[in-house]
Amino acid sequence: MASHVLEMIGNTPLLRVRHLDTGPCELYLKLENQNPGGSIKDRVALSMIEAAERDGRLQAGGTIIEATAGNTGLGLALVAAQKGYHLILVVPDKMSREKVLHLQALGAEVILTRSDVGKGDPDYYQDRAARLAASLPGAYYIDQFNNPANPLAHESGTGPEIWSQLGHEVDAVVVGVGSSGTLSGLTRYFAAVSPRTEFVLADPAGSILADHVEHGRHGAAGSWLVEGIGEDFIPPLADFSRVRRAYRVSDKQSFDCARDLLRHEGILGGSSTGTLLAAALQYCREQTTPKRVVSFVCDSGNKYLSKMYNDFWLFDQGLLRPAPAGDISDLIPRRHDNGQSVICHPDEPLTVVYQRMRLHDVSQLPVMDAGRVIGIIDEWDVLMSVHGEPENFHQPVFTAMSSNVETISPRASLQDLLLLFNDGHIALVMDGNRYLGLITQSDLLTHWRQRLLPA
Repeated sequence: MASHVLEMIGNTPLLRVRHLDTGPCELYLKLENQNPGGSIKDRVALSMIEAAERDGRLQAGGTIIEATAGNTGLGLALVAAQKGYHLILVVPDKMSREKVLHLQALGAEVILTRSDVGKGDPDYYQDRAARLAASLPGAYYIDQFNNPANPLAHESGTGPEIWSQLGHEVDAVVVGVGSSGTLSGLTRYFAAVSPRTEFVLADPAGSILADHVEHGRHGAAGSWLVEGIGEDFIPPLADFSRVRRAYRVSDKQSFDCARDLLRHEGILGGSSTGTLLAAALQYCREQTTPKRVVSFVCDSGNKYLSKMYNDFWLFDQGLLRPAPAGDISDLIPRRHDNGQSVICHPDEPLTVVYQRMRLHDVSQLPVMDAGRVIGIIDEWDVLMSVHGEPENFHQPVFTAMSSNVETISPRASLQDLLLLFNDGHIALVMDGNRYLGLITQSDLLTHWRQRLLPA
């Protein structure tokens, strides 16, 4: 029995993959999502903070500053809260909403910065964190990318656990690289106990690290949606000397694999877990002799429910593309004929309908009665109904809705759609008497943005 939550960090279980095709190999996943903060980075956070305490760089009640694009911030927030430190985190704005809310709930101060800029730009998250630390007297910049206590957490903890759990038989380890602590720490440990163990890099497509491993050089980085791994520079702590194979994994492959892991193995993993799993499965299937391979469930997928586990987010990113109809109905994100649309009924109270808009992050709803669209209600309609008279929230929808509904055929042109928008309307797509769904200006913008994305 643990007497303190920090005692629960580490000693995570190992699970054999049973329901996915692993070729001739046995694939094991170390469930780092079982750490109290929900990720492998709890180990690193505790190691770095305790190292700073030992050497006097961190004083009681002090301020810790860090740049993080993934779960290190959550681990630091957990440990800092337990030990009484103030924590300021500079994070790129692609971090999932769940992570940001989790950080704030733990008491961390979160500063969002741009995710579309590289090292050397004033808004690059690491550069901005370093400047902030230099400007605050007594603040400690923990700097996971240059902190030797980062890989030490895995050399002294994660590695020995894997070695013991697999009975001293480990043929290959599949890892991703962000700060490179996991790779470098495990490399040191297995170099000592099992020099024959291979290391395999799982890298998001767009990251430069796979190029570095294969060619010793790299070009400009691209972009990717997976969080926590992949880099646009070579991390100073990185040790790629034992990496024998590198796989480039697309965002779609990563998200599909993570969702397959949940569906077939019952494990809710995050986006980087999908990247590692995709690479591990490919590696296993390529082998001609049996091997024991281990990888990681790096963090919990509950931090990504609004993103990779949300079909509508995937649709907006161009990663979930149903069979096209070849007309403007392809722009509908929530098809009514597939049971995905959000609607309301004329006798529902406005308070319920407004809450539904907020829940589904929409600004308007079609009003349906007996399967027919009889009107539309948007936030402006609700505002006008309750302005100065909040008790009108209890009034039914039909008192506030607009019956002036503009419909459009799925066979109409984009120009027809633009004209309808220009007149201030939302497009309700009707195929005869059959309602298919609605298209907003935002949906059309998403359609054009997707033209920039790879097929």
